[in-house]
Amino acid sequence: MATSDGEKSLIVSFGEMLIDFVPTVSGVSLSEAPGFIKAPGGAPANVAIAVARLGGRAAFVGKLGDDEFGHMLAGILKQNGVSAEGINFDTGARTALAFVTLRSDGEREFMFYRNPSADMLLRPDELNLDLIRSAKVFHYGSISLIVEPCRSAHLKAMEVAKEAGALLSYDPNLRLPLWPSKEEAKKQILSIWDKAEVIKVSDEELMFLTGSDNVDDETALSLWHDNLKLLLVTLGEKGCNYYTKSFRGSVDPFHVDAVDTTGAGDSYVGALLCNIVDDRSVLEDEARLREVLRFANACGAITTTKKGAIPALPTVSEVETLLNAN
Repeated sequence: MATSDGEKSLIVSFGEMLIDFVPTVSGVSLSEAPGFIKAPGGAPANVAIAVARLGGRAAFVGKLGDDEFGHMLAGILKQNGVSAEGINFDTGARTALAFVTLRSDGEREFMFYRNPSADMLLRPDELNLDLIRSAKVFHYGSISLIVEPCRSAHLKAMEVAKEAGALLSYDPNLRLPLWPSKEEAKKQILSIWDKAEVIKVSDEELMFLTGSDNVDDETALSLWHDNLKLLLVTLGEKGCNYYTKSFRGSVDPFHVDAVDTTGAGDSYVGALLCNIVDDRSVLEDEARLREVLRFANACGAITTTKKGAIPALPTVSEVETLLNAN
């Protein structure tokens, strides 16, 4: 095990960070909500904080508005032990906002304010290439593919990370309201599909990308490509399925009282990346991989037991408590 931060391998997360405005009460529409609480979010930023919370070394690369919210978000990354060396501030555009409805079952609906927001305006020439080159794992989503110049920055960052030997990790994190159309979303999400070595999709994303009504092995394996080392399909409260070149299987969930599913997938991804960044051979050893995915399932489950993503991301001791109780 690494003994200090300086020796730990770096996980770099690329993309958007924003503020979710979450209703003070659950189970109401946005128009019915009596008030909202600020909740920092954005899937790639959540993953970076999830990694740091579990004792890993993480950095975030993206662009925020040069406004109070943008500086607040950069501060939250730093407070949580995430390097902010890869952050740029845009003086002309605001930090992205999202109003989120929490339905009574803990699922979410979104209304976004991004026209354009700072994250969309990150240019390739603004990337901290030294930071990206030092990543052992480079993780990203698909929201950064929606518009230029951010799309070009995303492609450049991926290319630089790959050339430097990083493992590429992709969680599409489908947010249909942000895309011009379903067809464009599917096309762009799949446009970088064959570059990633680790891909995590939810059951809903699997059905969206394949056009199938099933989440069975055959459907999942239709998304397989030769560069892939691990394909994960998360099934919410039903656990997850895993696929590699040599084996496949499923890992059972942990049953908890879910309050808010925000950030559960990001917590899961952070846990996975923490456990493979220093030893990729885990991806070829089914027994060890199953242990890692059990740990990741526990992280995701714990994250659903509190409101908001970042406050709910667990520490190792919280995860061990849940693992030992089951």
